[in-house]
Amino acid sequence: MCGLTGYLGSAAGQDPTQLLMRMGNTIISRGPDSSGVWSDVDAGIGLSHRRLAIVDLTEAGHQPMLSASGRYVFAFNGEIYNHTKLRAELDREVATPWRGHSDTETLLACMEAWGVGKALERAVGMFAFALWDRQLRTLTLGRDRLGEKPLYYGWQGAGDNAVFLFGSELKALKAHPAFRAPVDRNALALMMRHNAIAAPYSIYEGICKLTPGSTLTVSMQARTTVPQRFWDVRDVVADGLANPFQGSEGDAVNALEKLLMESVGQQMLADVPLGAFLSGGVDSSAIVAMMQAQASRPVRTFTIGFDEAAYNEAVHAKAVARHLGTDHTELYVSPQQALDVIPRLPALYCEPFSDSSQIPTFLVSQLARQQVTVSLSGDAGDELFGGYTRYLIGQRMWGKLSRLPAPVRGAMAKLILAVPPAAWSTMFRPVRGLLPGALSQGHVGDKLHKGAAVLGAQTPVELYQMLVSHWTPADNLVLGATEPPTVLSDRSQQAHTDNFVHQMMALDL
Repeated sequence: MCGLTGYLGSAAGQDPTQLLMRMGNTIISRGPDSSGVWSDVDAGIGLSHRRLAIVDLTEAGHQPMLSASGRYVFAFNGEIYNHTKLRAELDREVATPWRGHSDTETLLACMEAWGVGKALERAVGMFAFALWDRQLRTLTLGRDRLGEKPLYYGWQGAGDNAVFLFGSELKALKAHPAFRAPVDRNALALMMRHNAIAAPYSIYEGICKLTPGSTLTVSMQARTTVPQRFWDVRDVVADGLANPFQGSEGDAVNALEKLLMESVGQQMLADVPLGAFLSGGVDSSAIVAMMQAQASRPVRTFTIGFDEAAYNEAVHAKAVARHLGTDHTELYVSPQQALDVIPRLPALYCEPFSDSSQIPTFLVSQLARQQVTVSLSGDAGDELFGGYTRYLIGQRMWGKLSRLPAPVRGAMAKLILAVPPAAWSTMFRPVRGLLPGALSQGHVGDKLHKGAAVLGAQTPVELYQMLVSHWTPADNLVLGATEPPTVLSDRSQQAHTDNFVHQMMALDL
């Protein structure tokens, strides 16, 4: 996983090495294998790195890393899957004095030869990085296309005392004496709506997440914090709509299998033990099948099981593992084991986060770490291949809602909302068993109120936003808050397509 942190500005009267080590040690869980710090007191720059060694386990992969010319200093978190291809391309252009075979060294050499923008356009992978240019005295931060790797940043203090802090986790920034950021109540409203705080916001005022597919360059002279995109999902959607696949269904299947096989194969490059999370669903099963097809030995797979049949996917995962011939490990989790994770959550996450899968995800990661260092998973399969239930429900709901005039829908919503949820539930209790679908379950009033909110949707995108909202309007829950715009609410940030399902998939991506 790895982690990075650092500052640009003053060390607040402290020894830079000790300060950087303290900041880095807050994220030791991201990089337990080794640590490194680098600083230039005159320039007011300090970089700290915690390493989880995956490719090139030798000292040649140590960070922060100096470029071959000595001009650049680099701290990197992630993996560049096509780094061997990039090395070959670079070797054809310039004579590169390679020290080892890490992907960190590859990306740094590409940046030195081609510039940051061109290197990132050609790199395939997940990453966050900090690059210090010793000649220009500028700091460049970067984050991968879809924001798989986290990166926080922000200025603290003012004038000559201003310090620019950055890092993989908020706890690293908080270790610097200059950190004084209060809680951002507007961001807290976002948390109440979506169970997480979307980029560019964080739980602290003045501290941002770098937006995916972007870089940010700052210096003590130019303190701007406006990210520049090197990749935009809107461009990808527009290109896909303008140039649809022209082959038959069979051609599409073959082309997709080739792409997925190549992608999975690239992500299997590691000098450490490798495994996969296996739920038994389509996404993880397909990935494990492609791993096994390219592996010389049984792939190690890991599953969390539950005694409650309605939540237990371990049976399906075991059947898939048996069919594919993997080296399978499963752990059945008791309610107490799940409860025991809860006190650890504030240390695992630096800001409020309420994804319902966070406890089983931690437990399966803990299980896998006993045998492997890297695990592949099926994340993002639903966004890419239309797997979420809301893609079907949303389209059907809008098809029915759009037939009703908006004034009629508004009147129905007001009528439902005029009666408190508890009163609705009491009213329907005698006949609850006769009601259809979800209404036959408890809390009928809550479901009716959520349905009433949906009735007020004026456009398909408004309906989608309600489907992905936990609480609306969220700023009513946080006194004095105004919910800030995100890609889910700001039309200017969204891809354009007339297909509602495609639009939902693009927004989820």
